[in-house]
Amino acid sequence: MNQTNLSPWQALWRELGAQGDPAPWHQRLVAAYVEPSRHYHNLRHLEECLTELYAADSRARQPAVVAMALWFHDAVYDAKSPSNEADSAQLATECFTAAGVKSTIVGAVQRLILCTQTHEPGVDPDAALLIDIDLAILGQPSERFWDYERGIRAEYAWVPWLTFAQKRAEILGRFLKRPAIYRTESFARKYEAPARVNLQAAIDRLLSAPP
Repeated sequence: MNQTNLSPWQALWRELGAQGDPAPWHQRLVAAYVEPSRHYHNLRHLEECLTELYAADSRARQPAVVAMALWFHDAVYDAKSPSNEADSAQLATECFTAAGVKSTIVGAVQRLILCTQTHEPGVDPDAALLIDIDLAILGQPSERFWDYERGIRAEYAWVPWLTFAQKRAEILGRFLKRPAIYRTESFARKYEAPARVNLQAAIDRLLSAPP
């Protein structure tokens, strides 16, 4: 099943106790994820994240909360903005508050989205899972990983190449320097080793070649 279709969204909406018609918010989110400026942070990325979750949701304490946080985590995405995560969290808060969802659930969704700003989960196991899901792209097979890198470059096409290459290498290097990229056992087992290979290859390419 395509997890970004209306039916799974409706099921999540009901599971969180949201009231009203879920279709308009589904339409709004899908429209955001298919904006032409999105070359990576798009509907494919969202679908991949949700697929990862439902393969691992037995490890989520609140699977529906994690799923909704994934739905909203890139709902606002402008490569020139420093506040995408905060704006996405605010949009989720507006959605679920208006739909009558309990404030504890709204707060949990908001906190998970905000964790994607630093990719540091703190002590929340659901945050660790969500961040591992968001970073799963780093450990994908070579073809998908390089497609991701091309997508990121396309989203930042307005940045001169030398500046982009330096900043991108710094960002990827921070992940590579972590003792562990992934915090959950299953993601570490599956993705840690290939992610490190991919990251080093990307850094080497960024620092040695023109676009």
